Amino acid sequence: MANQTPNNQHYDAEQIQVLEGREAVRRRPGMYIGSTDERGLHHLVYEVVDNSIDEALAGFCDDIVVEINEDGSVRVSDNGRGIPVDNVAKVGKPAVEVVLTVLHAGGKFTESAYKVSGGLHGVGVSVVNFLSEWLQVDVHRNNLIYRQRFTRGIPDGELTVVGTSDHTGTIITFKPDHQIFETLEFSAETLMYRLRELAFLNAGVKITLKDHRTGFSEVFQYHGGIKSFVEHLNKNKEPLHKDVIYVSRKEEGGEVEFAIQYTTGYTENIFSYANNIHTHEGGTHLTGFRSALTRAINDYARRYNLLKENEPNLSGEDVREGCTAILSVKLREPQFEGQTKTKLGNSEMKGLVETVTAEAITVYLEENPSTAKRIIEKCIQAFRAREAARKARELTRRKSALEISALPGKLADCTVTDPALAELYLVEGDSAGGTAKQARDRHFQAILPLRGKILNVEKARLDKILANEEIRAMITAFGTGIGDEFDLEKARYHKVIIMTDADVDGAHIRTLLLTFFYRYMRPLIENGHVYIALPPLYQVKKGKDRYYAWSDSELEKILDEVGRTGISIQRYKGLGEMNSEQLWETTMNPETRTILKLTIEDAVEADEIFTTLMGEKVEPRREFIEAHAKEVTALDI
Repeated sequence: MANQTPNNQHYDAEQIQVLEGREAVRRRPGMYIGSTDERGLHHLVYEVVDNSIDEALAGFCDDIVVEINEDGSVRVSDNGRGIPVDNVAKVGKPAVEVVLTVLHAGGKFTESAYKVSGGLHGVGVSVVNFLSEWLQVDVHRNNLIYRQRFTRGIPDGELTVVGTSDHTGTIITFKPDHQIFETLEFSAETLMYRLRELAFLNAGVKITLKDHRTGFSEVFQYHGGIKSFVEHLNKNKEPLHKDVIYVSRKEEGGEVEFAIQYTTGYTENIFSYANNIHTHEGGTHLTGFRSALTRAINDYARRYNLLKENEPNLSGEDVREGCTAILSVKLREPQFEGQTKTKLGNSEMKGLVETVTAEAITVYLEENPSTAKRIIEKCIQAFRAREAARKARELTRRKSALEISALPGKLADCTVTDPALAELYLVEGDSAGGTAKQARDRHFQAILPLRGKILNVEKARLDKILANEEIRAMITAFGTGIGDEFDLEKARYHKVIIMTDADVDGAHIRTLLLTFFYRYMRPLIENGHVYIALPPLYQVKKGKDRYYAWSDSELEKILDEVGRTGISIQRYKGLGEMNSEQLWETTMNPETRTILKLTIEDAVEADEIFTTLMGEKVEPRREFIEAHAKEVTALDI
């Protein structure tokens, strides 16, 4: 019987479906661009821009223009060499058509054309073509303008000459396909952050962004490259030394470039890149950079007796406190690993970066003794604070269930033991916390009331942070540890939901909490475990019926539907104004509540925002609030 197969289970070569090229991309777009939501939509633009950047890396392009058109299409133009238009012998078609219709075709696969190239997935512009309703390419080359149009990746006709030209370059215009994408709305702000980043990483290249829907236009060009990048990141911080330490070295194994400036702050901000790709998960280059920085500073401190014989070496954590740095490497064949393919795996880069960094930092410290002394004094202060923090951290570690029940934060835990099913509500104030405890489903919802505003971690060292009662309560409840000891596997809840009043104080508490999570528990946000509860602003009662509105426009809609006579309207100023039944119905019941998942699209942008809102300088905060005032929809005063 074991060798017999029922007819309907017949399985042989005929059942194996091979998807190639266009059909494969359209059937499984997520495999090529990550997703079909906003992130995937914007990735189309990045793939096209990356082609232009590759021309810049090769030394043939210094001007790139990205335009969002009124019809929802995007136009990317550059002054590079222009995609080749001569026939590819093997297929008998122009090279430009092959590049746009064949996966992994292009000059990047031969070293003679490009020594290094970017592009996160390396899938090229053909994927953009396959996922677009239409695409048009214009190539300026040989004093002529060549044009070809495509519909959903299929050529509408052959490549034709449409005019003459006195320059070279490529223009690609495309409109994403509504059959593929969940949204077709491009965000100029989202594109702006990536284009600015590319301008920093490629010194001197001019990148212009224009949004013809709104008239917005901005030019990004930084002749200082990543040195300017560090200055930009530190513009709202207090530098410890005026000059930015900058090093650029070309070796046989690749190029290493980095810029460092220490600040008086307490958080580490090191952003690493490989071939212009932001390596969020780090990798071999970042490991080499960190270890070399630690070794060079310890060696100098020992040599000049700034560290005594009986004192231990400074740790990497001590050495990186207040350090803002950009590390950018360029290599021929990058190997990306990790969950999101943003971790560099090339083993040779560790040694290369380590050697270059150690030599350069040692030379800098020797040539700048007063700056060296300031940096090392700060590192030693960080060491002392870390020792105090270590003792404070011991107090926050959960050793038994009894410890949790005795928390000063009054945690009311849930009964479910599977973290994937468990939710923790961080609730503003004891009063609202009491209501939430009555309202919750105790099987899977835990409540941790927070008294008042937690410490602003942007202005405090770790030892002071861990001495804060409310923060200790959160750390113990989460179970993950913090900072370098953070372990997502130990999370006791996979949903952490911030529930505060819908007023100015509530917004401030949310920002304080998010700053703490971002600085010391970043994987919680990066992996989608942090949410914001949205309690309603209004309750409308008509007879026995109750309706809830989360905005003024929703309120108007309800009033239009139920009528404006015989009704009562209650404006909720705080969670405490709701009884437990109302709180459950509107804000805690998974079937009816509205909660927002927090995501970090851009770590550099997030760092800027938290520094601006929570840092020492008042003027940047005032400017930020004024610039975003029109975005505020509801403000209690």
